[in-house]
Order: sequence, then C-alpha cells, then structure tokens
Amino acid sequence: MDDTTKSISHAGELEMRRQFPSRHKLNEETLSKLVLDHINSSLAGFIEVQPFFFIATASDTGECDANFRARNTSASGRPQPLLKIKDPKTILFPDFAGNGFYNSMGNIHLNPHIGMLFIDFTEQRRARVNGHASVEMPAAEDTEIWPDAQAIVHVQVTQAYNNCSARIPKLKAYTNPQKMIRLGRR
Repeated sequence: MDDTTKSISHAGELEMRRQFPSRHKLNEETLSKLVLDHINSSLAGFIEVQPFFFIATASDTGECDANFRARNTSASGRPQPLLKIKDPKTILFPDFAGNGFYNSMGNIHLNPHIGMLFIDFTEQRRARVNGHASVEMPAAEDTEIWPDAQAIVHVQVTQAYNNCSARIPKLKAYTNPQKMIRLGRR
C-alpha cells in the first residue's frame, strides 16, 4: 500500500486485530477485495429485496442512535420499495412522519456518517453499507415511488460488503397476519 492509498481500516480496528488475533488473516490487501467502494450487482440484488434494514448514525459529538427502516404500504395495501439504488455509489430511502424525535435525521444533519445493516433471517445472510448521508426534499420522481415521504435520504456509498453470517438466527417469515396471530397465541 503506497502513501496515496487510503486504508480501509482505522487505527482502532488495527489495534483490536493486534490485541485479539483471529483465524481470519485480514490485511489491507485482503480487505480491499472484500470491502468495495460501491454496490455491485450481486449486493444490489440482495439489498433491493429486503423488507427492512437497520441504520446507525451519530451526532456531531458522537452520541449514537440505531434505528429501523421498513417498507411503507400504499393506501391500496401494496408494499412500496424499501429503497432505491440510483447507481452503484448512491442509495435513496424515504423518511416518513413518525414519532417526531428525528434522532436519525437530526444526527445526519450534524454528522453525515451512516451505517446500514441488511439482514435476511430466512436465508441467514447479511450485508453492510457505510457512507455519507444527506436529507433532501423529495423530488418528483421520489414522490411517484413514495407519495407519503416527507424527505429522502441520499447515501453516498463509501463501503459495501457482505458480512459474516455467523450467529444469524434462522427465522421464518410470515406474510399472512392471521397466521402470525394464531402462532402468537400458542
């Protein structure tokens, strides 16, 4: 790695690898093959079919917040897209009116760093995307996709990668609410 190449790992990660050696021999060369600076087609296919994801943000003083984002349903009952991959470096997702706390949106306003975690519990697979986010007013093409969105979060991807599937519990997804209610009463 020459002086012009930016390290994938920060000092804390390097120190933890030194203190807690792993059977995985990770170095910058290995990581550069695993951690991409864009979303490739395989990862895009996985991300776009997920019904939800988790986000992590922090304020400008480092106060953290973790949140959950899921698909909205149209007035006709049809699920709307969770997000839109505009290009390999850009993800868009809607923000809907909620409890009024604005934890994530407030953090993004002060500190653009965002982490996104996608988990498929039925296939026991997960992926991560890290980047820089901004909160924008919905454009006309956004309101066609998400008519109730009050804002659109634009994420400029800096890292995208499949993540270890260890310890993801195998869960079964139910799309029939009546079946879920019956199972809950057992």
